[in-house]
Amino acid sequence: MDIVTDPHEALKSAIAALADKTLLLMDDDAPFRNRLARALETRGFTVVVAEGVQQALEMIEANPPAFAVMDMRLEDGNGLQAVEALHKKRADARAIMLTGYGNIATAVAAVKSGAIDYLSKPADADDVVKALLAVADHAPPPPENPMSADRVRWEHIQRIYELCGQNVSETARRLNMHRRTLQRILAKRAPK
Repeated sequence: MDIVTDPHEALKSAIAALADKTLLLMDDDAPFRNRLARALETRGFTVVVAEGVQQALEMIEANPPAFAVMDMRLEDGNGLQAVEALHKKRADARAIMLTGYGNIATAVAAVKSGAIDYLSKPADADDVVKALLAVADHAPPPPENPMSADRVRWEHIQRIYELCGQNVSETARRLNMHRRTLQRILAKRAPK
């Protein structure tokens, strides 16, 4: 009996054993969506992508996938709508939510709508696969290389800055931060 020591190979083996490898990835952030789609395809999933809720709902209606990775907040709606539609169409589907707005209330809403897990963006492809393949009532192991607290803070600031149309004053106001402090943070490279 061969023992698989490479975690990537272990995940690929687990995916290869699946009868249905179809996966819907819905995210409006094109670079992130494309990177994650490629990573999931290399691990063995058959990935289709949707840029928004409406497109995802049409794909779910036409051919409901076995797995789904959904962004929580999109320009044309909320990812919870797509998760609910997927579970109405295919009760055995396993969906996880990704979001840059991590808090307890949205996590509870995601689980109530049928998601099996809830991950903060940007999520590592291996963490996504582990969450999708986790056995019911058994949490996946913690990530091997989680983001540092500094990186999480930096990602949050960047997200708010983008949502405010790259307006430094508005971003500083919303983050309750001094404008010059925010400018110094934005001028630095992302922490590891």
